[in-house]
Amino acid sequence: MEILFDPSRPGAAGATAGAPGGAPGGPDPVREGTDANFQTEILAASKEVPVIVDFWATWCGPCKQLTPVLEKVVRGAGGRVRLVKVDIDKNQRLAASFRIQSVPTVFAIWQGQPVDAFQGALPESQVRQFVERLLQSAGGTTPQADLLAEGRKALEEGQLQDAAELFSALLEQEPDNAAAIAGLARTFMAAGQEEQAKGLLANLNAVQAEHADIVQVKAALELAEAGRRAQGEQDQYLARLEADPNDHQARIDMATALNAAGKREEAADALLEIIRRDRAWNDGAARAQLLKLFDSWGLMDEASVAARRKLSALLFS
Repeated sequence: MEILFDPSRPGAAGATAGAPGGAPGGPDPVREGTDANFQTEILAASKEVPVIVDFWATWCGPCKQLTPVLEKVVRGAGGRVRLVKVDIDKNQRLAASFRIQSVPTVFAIWQGQPVDAFQGALPESQVRQFVERLLQSAGGTTPQADLLAEGRKALEEGQLQDAAELFSALLEQEPDNAAAIAGLARTFMAAGQEEQAKGLLANLNAVQAEHADIVQVKAALELAEAGRRAQGEQDQYLARLEADPNDHQARIDMATALNAAGKREEAADALLEIIRRDRAWNDGAARAQLLKLFDSWGLMDEASVAARRKLSALLFS
């Protein structure tokens, strides 16, 4: 796929993306836990930084799958969380204090207290979620979450080059991050590069395809394409509606054109007018199109909130 942004352009976004996760050369956040260092490496350390304790054994097959994933995710968090690995056969007193009955068993410790746990090997995506929950409970975020937030802010402010660099940097670390894929697709759309946006969305897996951000950007692409076709026909739609106010297809096409022109409130009102006149028309096509607008705008968008309120009043009056 041709990317028309210049990734070599120097700037703040590049600097942020280049060092997500903390200062290079810092102490390794992965440690070995023992009966002897329990107080310092786990309890005392958890007063300063969240600690994940991985209870494992040399004979445990699932442990061999899970521990490298934990190490990767924790190191990717750049010192914001620590991993302490405990061999239960060598540290039976520590294992007994946590009442370990099977391995792998993983505890999240914050301020000296367990706040989360799981047993068995998990895929990397779920391990990331576990670490994110732990950091959130400690009032923090992962460097990846910071990159995503910075990318969204840059996109909102129209800094497309910065947004592209930030989303791309996150995808280098987490290629399956659906929110970052959607963010980069929206950046391409904002730059008028819809084919690149479509290319990003072409080969998603089932889980990614159902992510709310992906659903929104797909809806936005579909509406943008339909809107371009409709915008040149607005006079025709107006003439048809003057001749027949119940020409619902003309009204739905007009709504598509209004949305493409950035007139969100007017687009929603046109669809709401169809629902007011005949909510069952064409198997509820107006309501379906309105929901697609909500997907495109985001449910918390000001226009979505206002139109949802009006829709509820219509449906339940």
